[in-house]
Amino acid sequence: MSDAIKHECGIAMVRLLKPLQYYKDKYGSAFYGLNKMYLLMEKQHNRGQDGAGLASIKFNVAPGTRYISRVRSNADQPIQDIFSQINGRLNALNEEYPDKIDDVQWQLNNAPYIGNLFLGHVRYGTFGKNSIESVHPFLRQSNWMHKSLIVAGNFNMTNSKRLFNDLVEIGQHPKEMTDTVTVMEKIGHFIDDEVAKLYKKIKDEHGVNKKEASPLIEEHINIKKILKRSAKNWDGGYAMAGLLGHGDSFVLRDPAGIRPAFYYKDDEIVVVASERPVIQTVFNVQIKDVKEIDPGCALIIKRNGKITMNKIIEPLPKKSCSFERIYFSRGSDADIYNERKKLGKLVFPEILKKINKDIKNTVFSFIPNTAETSFYGMREAAEDFLNLQKTKAILNGRGTLSAEHVTEILSARPRIEKLAIKDAKLRTFIADDNSRDDLVAHVYDVTYGIVKPKDNLVVIDDSIVRGTTLKKSIIKILDRLHPKKIIIVSSAPQIRYPDCYGIDMARMGDFIAFRAALELLKDTNQYHIVEEVYNRCKIMQPLEDGQIYNAVKDIYTPFTNQQISDKIAQMLKTPEITSEVEIVYQTVENLHVACPNHLGDWYFTGNYPTPGGNRVVNDSFINFYEGNKGRAY
Repeated sequence: MSDAIKHECGIAMVRLLKPLQYYKDKYGSAFYGLNKMYLLMEKQHNRGQDGAGLASIKFNVAPGTRYISRVRSNADQPIQDIFSQINGRLNALNEEYPDKIDDVQWQLNNAPYIGNLFLGHVRYGTFGKNSIESVHPFLRQSNWMHKSLIVAGNFNMTNSKRLFNDLVEIGQHPKEMTDTVTVMEKIGHFIDDEVAKLYKKIKDEHGVNKKEASPLIEEHINIKKILKRSAKNWDGGYAMAGLLGHGDSFVLRDPAGIRPAFYYKDDEIVVVASERPVIQTVFNVQIKDVKEIDPGCALIIKRNGKITMNKIIEPLPKKSCSFERIYFSRGSDADIYNERKKLGKLVFPEILKKINKDIKNTVFSFIPNTAETSFYGMREAAEDFLNLQKTKAILNGRGTLSAEHVTEILSARPRIEKLAIKDAKLRTFIADDNSRDDLVAHVYDVTYGIVKPKDNLVVIDDSIVRGTTLKKSIIKILDRLHPKKIIIVSSAPQIRYPDCYGIDMARMGDFIAFRAALELLKDTNQYHIVEEVYNRCKIMQPLEDGQIYNAVKDIYTPFTNQQISDKIAQMLKTPEITSEVEIVYQTVENLHVACPNHLGDWYFTGNYPTPGGNRVVNDSFINFYEGNKGRAY
């Protein structure tokens, strides 16, 4: 994506189902689980670069032995940093006790981070500062193992204020109003409540003391019930993972399936990750063996190894995030790869109109690298079009064509070139705005001598969010090649509305499509609509979520998609650009054709899958109108 945006986090959980000695004997190391966690997290590094953390839990250790270990980092290379810290601790222990290297039970009792249950997280912050305190996993400690809680997730809640107030109403004093803290404390509260009720029941029935009751509590604690009570008022997109100190664990997915969560299990291991191909690669398993956690359900793994899928919240219509498919997830997933190629194919007919079907005088390329897969689809569509033209030419010529003419017809092919290369070494370190803009304009290098003055230049991007990089850098550098026309293609539709479920797109004023609509309102003497929308948003502010609708849609209603695209092109072309500039966007209809099982399209349509989404978009518009740079959630 030429306009880099921060996005959601990634989770990884591993539960070993055999004793550690089993993995030592079979795989040569009792650190099997830890090694797999490193791979799972590193393979998901695309999802989070602001921080990383890992927690582990040991089973069957004596009181006085540390059974929970946690390490977090917000360093430049956070995954490398946390595993460097882990390896440092383990290597120091091996040097001090070289005779214990092969003693698994001794390692379990004495070595940190070795364990039976692991939870890892890679963070891309969408809210708050990038302090170490914001890095998952979060830990709620207790001297009772069954009350200790570790939480990490890929999520944003739209109603954090309500969740905070719910905690206050039950007598708590939360230290922050962040959704992570409120979610963890909500789960923790109902764990405490469940434990208290269980203890009373066990004591009344068996007459045991607290020490004798603890293993019975751990056996009978009802994770499903705790999650049902905890998640009752949650509104957002989430894949929430949690570990209890005694060894129970869970991963809960939101009822609309907005955020992804996949799992694999066999007789040795249960693993959960945010991305399917990560599990396939790390454990060398087939695509059919990796399952999705159902929306509104929790995968619960008891300490005794029992694994169940439990419905926690009534599922909503499935609206898993289509932006995951377009950009965020790894393209090595079989379905995502094919979907991205199809996006490129489906947008080609509109490209064909823009170039007047002149394939011969058109150069096709892509920028940035994440758009490469959709580029392949666009190229295949161009090849299909040319093949059709060749067939017609040969059939029309019947027997009158010479061999040379047939060869000439058959040799026609799309002109595919790598034109823009990002200079990864270049950093925009200059603070002065004018100097910085000049530096940004040189972040990409271009390949000269390929494009001719009579050529169209078609460059596909995966999406266009703000348009800033296009305007300040990409279009300027492409113009140096002096094409007749530059056509920027987005494999995604116009991004018109903010996200509130974990992607860092919170401010209306950031979106080039929104700014284009405002300019069109001015051009057509309809700018009064802006104030009317603001007043409707303000009227709805005190209402309950279910009574709120997305009033911001009225900003776009007067105009067609093409009018907005044309205005965007006009806004992106600065005076020094000599080439004609046009913008082509994917349609929402084609997006659904390409990604039929992932219909979450609120960024493009404003159709939010939860009631809280409508509140967020209206509040975001209010912030824009009032000049407030803050977030709407």
